Amino acid sequence: MMLSAAFIFVDGTLDEEFFRLDSQIEKAAKATDGYLGVERWVEPDGKKRNSTYYWRDDAALKAFANNSTHLEAKRQYQKWYDGFHVVISRIEKTYGDGALETFLPDSRAKFRQ
Repeated sequence: MMLSAAFIFVDGTLDEEFFRLDSQIEKAAKATDGYLGVERWVEPDGKKRNSTYYWRDDAALKAFANNSTHLEAKRQYQKWYDGFHVVISRIEKTYGDGALETFLPDSRAKFRQ
């Protein structure tokens, strides 16, 4: 069963170190076996953001969560964010009308043939 990890946050003061670590974390996520993809949203006022990462299974999410660069950034979050919230969810199914491109499998595709 797939998982998602939504990182919801409000930017604070983002410095050079933040952008360096953020880039490394993005590369680490993509290099993690079991990484499926990421979707990002910004509220209309531009203040609150959401990065939702998708993982094949618990092992993949755990591997990323224990990445040394990710852990380093987590220790310093107060320097960069005015607040954050994380939501970990198990995904039971995904589906749509096929009009949107997605990296997630369509749970209903086999029924539309």
